[in-house]
Amino acid sequence: MARIVFTGGGTAGHVIPAIALFDELINMQYELFYIGSKTGIEKDLIASEGVPYFPISTGKLRRYFDLENFIDPFRIIKGILEARRALKKISPDLVFSKGGFVSVPVIFAAYLLKIPVILHESDFSPGLSNKMVLRFADKILVTFPETKKYLPEEKTILSGTPIRSNIFSGDRERAKKQLRFDEKPVVLIMGGSSGSEIINETLRTNISHLLGKFNIIHLCGKGNLDSELAKVNGYQQFEFVTEELPDFFALADLVISRAGANAIHEVLALRIPNILIPLSMSASRGDQLLNAESFENNGFSRVLTEDNLTPESLAMAVEETLINKEEYITAMKMSKQRNSNRIIIEEINRFLIR
Repeated sequence: MARIVFTGGGTAGHVIPAIALFDELINMQYELFYIGSKTGIEKDLIASEGVPYFPISTGKLRRYFDLENFIDPFRIIKGILEARRALKKISPDLVFSKGGFVSVPVIFAAYLLKIPVILHESDFSPGLSNKMVLRFADKILVTFPETKKYLPEEKTILSGTPIRSNIFSGDRERAKKQLRFDEKPVVLIMGGSSGSEIINETLRTNISHLLGKFNIIHLCGKGNLDSELAKVNGYQQFEFVTEELPDFFALADLVISRAGANAIHEVLALRIPNILIPLSMSASRGDQLLNAESFENNGFSRVLTEDNLTPESLAMAVEETLINKEEYITAMKMSKQRNSNRIIIEEINRFLIR
């Protein structure tokens, strides 16, 4: 029985796409394992999947001065030794990486042990961790067609990003019953796995105006619940959801989201009108801005940058996007999003079925 080690972490966006492949790979009789950090979000997400988890040390690759920069190289070296030990114990036939800082020592250790590596890049442009290990990857899979120009042509394939099959099985009526909403349109707001302070504050500043016209599901991030809004009619807030998310998608007339590749491609697959609020350059390397620009250029999304985000601009964007929702739905239906899961699994099989 062939064995696959998955790695990646730091945000849910580095983990959930990998999980989207698990069921089909397990049904194909592959044994799956995961190597992640000792404290990252991936540890909790993988625990619920029943896949053996091997924690390792990892540093953070920063673009700015920090005293931790002098310590992290030693953490990375320790991580390489721990990853090498884990890989020798598991003896996998393939390593599949979704990126993030924790993937660097795993991929380097796999290279030393001559284990094939497939690297998947979700964003428009490669992240720093993926850039560091491109030379060690046997195959590179990308989500956006434009990304291929940044990478070695001979080993890069346009695959799209893995989509969880369960998002298509949401129950609108079940969500409505759970949330106790009336018949007003429903806006689902997602600030990413950690939440977004600026989105949370902008929304809540103008909450009474929006609730006059809409019901709101607000995924606000861990520690960001507002007790004063706990019993407000038409407003339901959650730190983070997993099982309920397909139902919430099914109920939503509009999604407001950060522009992480995983989230926006799920919204695209479901053809839900959406507003993207990408992370600014001051808080990121600009990958979400590029993701959002691509979706806006294709007519899939309306984009509202943080610089232009106010309670008034948010309310206006919500109303105008819903008025023009059919235009967005038509554009999304015409998208050339491919069967990403099938393409990715075919590439995995090429390494394992010989």
